[in-house]
This record gives sequence, structure tokens and C-alpha cells, in this order.
Amino acid sequence: MTPVSYDISVVICAYTEKRWNEVMAAVTSVQHQTLPAKDIIVVVDHNPILLQRVKEHISEVTVIENSGDKGLSGARNSGWRTAQGAIVAFLDDDAIAAPDWLENLVACYADPEIAGVGGKILPLWRAPRPGWLPHEFNWVIGCTYRGLPTENTRIRNVIGANMSMRRSILEAVGGFRESFGCDKSTDTSQGILKWFNHYAGDEETEFCIRVSEQLPGSAWLYATTAIVQHQVSPERTRWGYFVWRCYDEGLGKANLVKLHNASAALSSERNYTLKVLPSGVVRGVADTFLRFDHTGILRAGAIVAGLAITIIGYLVGSISLRLERAS
Repeated sequence: MTPVSYDISVVICAYTEKRWNEVMAAVTSVQHQTLPAKDIIVVVDHNPILLQRVKEHISEVTVIENSGDKGLSGARNSGWRTAQGAIVAFLDDDAIAAPDWLENLVACYADPEIAGVGGKILPLWRAPRPGWLPHEFNWVIGCTYRGLPTENTRIRNVIGANMSMRRSILEAVGGFRESFGCDKSTDTSQGILKWFNHYAGDEETEFCIRVSEQLPGSAWLYATTAIVQHQVSPERTRWGYFVWRCYDEGLGKANLVKLHNASAALSSERNYTLKVLPSGVVRGVADTFLRFDHTGILRAGAIVAGLAITIIGYLVGSISLRLERAS
């Protein structure tokens, strides 16, 4: 007997042929869910060659081109506007959903206050995990990091690699802000401008904050049982990527403060900075001197360096925005 699908759609945004195998794996994981999706939409971000390839080689999905601004926000908006489900789930093109991913997401919507649900994102390493990379900074590689809840809990925002929301919420606030967030195709090609422009992520954070401001009483939930694996390429295990990603995160937070008040834009970051990171430094030092793990001191140093670089990015972003307003 063919299982009955629930009223949930899945949107996968793709932008480069270099991730062809990853896109295939992402789609396959959604096609083999214990609770089938009503429809699967693959959105190709302004790449005609990739668009044609997806149409020719991936069956039983809806394939569309991003009709909005180039970048992830425009692609996501194109996706949810095409989706037929009352709930829309988003999966990164380099992520693989666990077989019960949709089933565990859907179960959380019994509470009418829940606007959206995000889940756990586990790293799937394509190269060995660097010993110096602290778990507190797993957000650098787009994964669940130490400091997030260990049980189902209401949170400020979900993480884009594994998130879902009611379609009515998307319609109510106009979807993702297309002038904010990343156009991944420009991540490595902007020279010195790269250090003044924000590229990576935060679209979903801005969206969640905007929903909470415009629709009081709505809530975002972190579901630990809704799991995906996020493939981590070798490039993301390098120190240079870590530095750039931390710096860019600071730029992004400056943009969030510009759009919203600092209390909303930095609420989660305060606890993370004042409690999670100091504990991580202590843990790293203890690992070295009590457990004879020489990489522990490296992780402690990476936490201090990562925080400092993020703060520098925030300050540069804040000053840049002030100068922009003054001009």
C-alpha cells in the first residue's frame, strides 16, 4: 500500500554543478521518508546548465528556476511560493535527511502557537574533523553546535539547513528578505570588498526575528529528533575558512542590529558569549592538562580567536553601515 503523504512540502535550493552528487543525495533522502512529502521542489539559482541537468536526471520532483533576486533568499521564496503544502520544510542541497525527518517535524505542529520547527544538524565529514575545531563553533560548518538545547525547546531562530514553517507564516510576513543574506556564488571572488560585504547566512535568523515581532504569540521550536546530516567539504575544515566565516558572522550580526533592535538581534549571542564560550575554553585547557589531549589547548585558542574575529567583523560592519547612512 502506498503511504499517504502529509500536507508538507520540501524545498531544496541548488546553485552549482559542483554539488551535483550532494543534490542527488539530498533529493533521494527526501524521497525515502517514512512520512512522504506532498511535493519536492528543487530551486536552481540562476544556473541554466544546472537547471537543465536537474530536469533531465532527477525524476518525481518539481524543478523551477529562482524567479527572485540571485541568492538563497530569492531561491527560498521561489520555492515556498511554488510549494503546495501547508507546511514548508527547507533542506540544504548538501544535507541528507534522516528517514523520519519529516515525521518528526510534522509532529511538532500539533501546537498552534508553533510558527516553525528546526532540527538537529550533524556533520558528515568528507575529511577528518580538525582537532583544533571546537564543537562550540560547529555553526561555522552549518551544524548544531554546543550550547544549543539538548531537548525540544522554544528558540529564537531555526538554522537554514534543517528548518520548516507554516506557509501561512511565510505569506503573512512576505517570506525571506531578498536584500539580506548570501549569494554563495560570490563567496570567494570579491577581493577586498569581501571584507566589507556580508555573504553567508542569517536569512533565516532575520526571518524568524521578523515573524516574532510582527506576529506576537508565534514561537519557534528546536526538535532534537528531526535530524539531518550536513556534508562538510574539505575546504570547510581549513583555518582560513574558519576565520572568514567568523568575520562574516560578525558582519551579519551588524546587519541584523540595523534591521531590528540589538535586544532581538543579539539575545541568543549574549548567553552563548558569556556562558558557552568560557566553558569551552576551560574544557579545552582541561583536556590538555588533565586528559593529555594536546589539541585541547588549540580548541581553547580557537574559541578565543573565533570570538575576537567575530567581534571585529561586527565592529567593521557597524562602522560601515554608519558611514553608509551618513553618505
